[in-house]
Amino acid sequence: MADLRISRRRLGLATGLALLAAGTHPGASAQTPAPESGTYRFSPVNQYGINLTAAYWNPIIAYVSEKSGIKLQLKIGRTSADTTAYVLAQEVEFVFSNHLFSPEREKLGWKVFGRRLTPPLHAQIVVLQDSPVTDLAQLQGKDIAFPGPEALVAYKFPAAQLANRKIEAKLVFGGNMDAAFAQLVSGKVAAVGTNSQLAEGYARREGKKLRVLWSSQPLYDLALMSAANVPDKVQKAVAQAFLGMHQDPRGREILQKASEQVGLTAEAYFTPSDGSEYGAYRDFYRTAPPTLR
Repeated sequence: MADLRISRRRLGLATGLALLAAGTHPGASAQTPAPESGTYRFSPVNQYGINLTAAYWNPIIAYVSEKSGIKLQLKIGRTSADTTAYVLAQEVEFVFSNHLFSPEREKLGWKVFGRRLTPPLHAQIVVLQDSPVTDLAQLQGKDIAFPGPEALVAYKFPAAQLANRKIEAKLVFGGNMDAAFAQLVSGKVAAVGTNSQLAEGYARREGKKLRVLWSSQPLYDLALMSAANVPDKVQKAVAQAFLGMHQDPRGREILQKASEQVGLTAEAYFTPSDGSEYGAYRDFYRTAPPTLR
């Protein structure tokens, strides 16, 4: 896991708020207090370490808060599973996630209003370019790292593929994608379950070369969603700020700088969605092994 100490000069005071939220593990104490009047909490899935997650989202959240007139506060846990636990405990009002498309979780009433516009992503199982492993069958009995048990594309899709091929391996959870890749680079695991967008971003940032052993069908990037109890006026204002960000010169500049930090292209902006693009995610839950649903 990346060092949790973050330079205030680099990320700003808002990062401190994100880390403060991350310091309490869900269930470790009484339920998180309700937000201040007029403040809504936003929880994006931990796709990177906390430092990088905060560096990407804080400028975006600051812009959306200013543009919409709705104060958003970043709330992230130490791991993607922790962050999703906040969501399931109804401690946040807005999310960037693909963890809510199972039949049980769709009953919670989360509403998709947007998604990030990126090239199609794929669930993948990868190794380092110089690895002696060239086929999935060679992973039998070996250690494979994943970001966490809640990661749909980076864990559940690859794990289902391994199960379908009857490949038994030891599954290791790093807490986020960067931590899983760190275990691969250090030689602690033989392969990593990932999604293509995060794998390409990591390889670009760290100068590493990866070999893909398996890749899924194309999938859409994560969804922007609002909780069922968010007032329509608030939801529409926040949605409009997110979806119009790339059309505003200042918003576009913020998006481009944030995207550069995580290895995304300058075209990675937010576009409207009604949730219909996520049929492949819903289909997964109908066909996956019971332990992964």
